[in-house]
Amino acid sequence: MPNWGQVLQEIQQEVARGAFATNAALNTIRQKYLLDLHKKTGRNIIAYYSGFLSKPEIRSDINDEDKNGFMMAIHGLDRTKGLDLILHTPGGGIAATQSIMGYLQKMFRDDIRAVVPQIAMSAGTIKACC
Repeated sequence: MPNWGQVLQEIQQEVARGAFATNAALNTIRQKYLLDLHKKTGRNIIAYYSGFLSKPEIRSDINDEDKNGFMMAIHGLDRTKGLDLILHTPGGGIAATQSIMGYLQKMFRDDIRAVVPQIAMSAGTIKACC
């Protein structure tokens, strides 16, 4: 797997080629590496992260609306393959986090792994430890 500098260079190359706008390039490269990770592990992967460090003015905490997002992401997944949850979050509402974790545990039982590549604060630590 590449480091962040290599990923950023790849994104910039895609944008410079004119293949994608910046947001589309970000999404394409992100999906590429999530697929590579899935191929290595054989597990379902959900990346839950926000740009709270670079855009603190945008509300990006865990809230009740996130449960619907998780439900849509999980719909149709093979639940026997477990779940790897990649987290980068400032945290958020405890009740919302507990509700999401309860749902994830019903769907995947105890076969949930959390990966925190940088920061999972506050309620994000509940997701990481449960």
